[in-house]
Amino acid sequence: MPDPTRTGEKVFRGIAVSAGVCHGKVFLLGRLASSIPEYEVSDGGVQDQVARLERALVDTRMQIAEVQRSVSEAMGAEDASIFDAHLLVLEDQTLINEVVRAIQQKHINSEAAFHQISERYATALGAVDDEYLRERAADIRDVSSRVIHNLQGNGDLLHLNRFKEPCILISHELSPCTTAQLDKKMVLGFATDTGARTSHTAIIARSLHIPAVVGVKDLSQHLETGHHAVVDGYNGLVILNPTDQTLFEYGQLVRRHASLDVELQDLRDKPAVTLDGARLVLSANIDQLEDGPSISACGAEGVGLYRTEYLFINRDTLPTEEEQYLAYRGVAEAAQPHSLIVRTLDIGGDKFPSHFQNPTESNPFLGWRAIRLCLQEQGMFRSQLRAILRAGVVGNIKIMYPMISCLAELEQANAILAECQAELRSQGVPHAACVEVGIMIEIPSAVAIAESLARRVKFFSIGTNDLIQYTLAVDRLNERVAHLYQATHPALMQFIHQTVQAAHRHGIWVGVCGEMAGDLDVIPLLLGLGVDELSATPSVVPEIKGLIRRLKMEEAKALAACALESESDTAILSRSRELGRRAAPHLFESNQRGAV
Repeated sequence: MPDPTRTGEKVFRGIAVSAGVCHGKVFLLGRLASSIPEYEVSDGGVQDQVARLERALVDTRMQIAEVQRSVSEAMGAEDASIFDAHLLVLEDQTLINEVVRAIQQKHINSEAAFHQISERYATALGAVDDEYLRERAADIRDVSSRVIHNLQGNGDLLHLNRFKEPCILISHELSPCTTAQLDKKMVLGFATDTGARTSHTAIIARSLHIPAVVGVKDLSQHLETGHHAVVDGYNGLVILNPTDQTLFEYGQLVRRHASLDVELQDLRDKPAVTLDGARLVLSANIDQLEDGPSISACGAEGVGLYRTEYLFINRDTLPTEEEQYLAYRGVAEAAQPHSLIVRTLDIGGDKFPSHFQNPTESNPFLGWRAIRLCLQEQGMFRSQLRAILRAGVVGNIKIMYPMISCLAELEQANAILAECQAELRSQGVPHAACVEVGIMIEIPSAVAIAESLARRVKFFSIGTNDLIQYTLAVDRLNERVAHLYQATHPALMQFIHQTVQAAHRHGIWVGVCGEMAGDLDVIPLLLGLGVDELSATPSVVPEIKGLIRRLKMEEAKALAACALESESDTAILSRSRELGRRAAPHLFESNQRGAV
């Protein structure tokens, strides 16, 4: 056991994925054995190995189903749905058949065969330059480790039952299954060498409200069981051997957050209005029906972006029209009395339904995706539009098309929408006779023809993630060029300004639903540029509202005027950040230890 005396404070940096701070003794989890034993089996033993594999698959399926049931009861159906992907791995006949073939042809044991085949799948996905697909590789590895664990009969995989006192968990990685089973009384927080903010492990940590930091390279090689550490889930830090001064500063940080939470909760039912009376609509981005309760809980005014693609991925068949109708209607009812903006399918690029034959494209983000795919796969598109129109009887649903690049796409989509309305009318099916239609502005060509588009729709919503990517020709997940992905690039300032001006000239409103809408550093800039609505992740809505209510529109407009004349993205960001910090310093300092 290492000497627990706290000497030589050392700071490790990673990715903050679940807010909060904890301090305590470290419990270091070992990795799953990296070498899986491989041995030759006789002709007569091949069938026994196949039978072992089948039993292990059944046992693993039962274990994951039990974890899913427990998560559903404790955290809700949304978090439990994470494990659908794990169960689908166990149902993947292509993978299972390859494992059986390897056993039969190579005459090797089942755990070696399963490890080899599943690792090949995971490696292929992990090499893709896309965070979503890399997380699917993590799903495969999680399931693989459980199958191999059951084949070897090693008892508790990570020895979680060995905890004798509350501790901080440090590991190379934590699977979603393991994370979901953590006892909050015994696990104060955790940090891992690997991981990303969008990983299933991170999502579960946030639902459990356990402070967590991931992606802290080689952390597990520097800490040992018995060490003292702080996990800072606000700033993505792990501090080994914290000094008394560090612990004092973190105590202040925790108290500031408790005070801030109370203040922001008091704003929940108040409007997003500046000190000089300018009113904005502040709404939420959601992914699933289960997110409905978060709309009112965070103080959002409805839903500015409902990402419907999550109804379609991680499943073997398309969702039925009835299934979609129930989901859309459920969210619309949760959003009342405010509106729900349903974005039609934005699949393609990095997201395809499991049953689709993914096209081979040299650059999928410039290829068959979003409205382009829907206009060709009209059966799927019509089913979705009919479901939206039927759910529209609730009275507050709007439709938004993604990735519109030209008038022809908008006109064709509207023609199909009109045909769906006529079908429902002739069939006597209750539906919304009139639904407002808007589009996402996320391609430079859409900005260039914004005047023409504005004459044909009721609203614009700027998707800043793609607009930045397409404007600057930068893939932000490519570490070689990610530094060029600048939200305050002068070109983007001009594009947002042009879009807003064109919309307002034609009497329609403009929202922002990309990541910029949730970034406190650029909120003053967006206000000054004249956007009418911001739609962000529910968790950040209270802070955005708190900032808006401390800003003056007059100052925000002056900031925007400077930005439109500036040639420097860093200068634009600096001025916007300075205005926000001057207006609401407590919002920016709340995550900093030692802040006054």
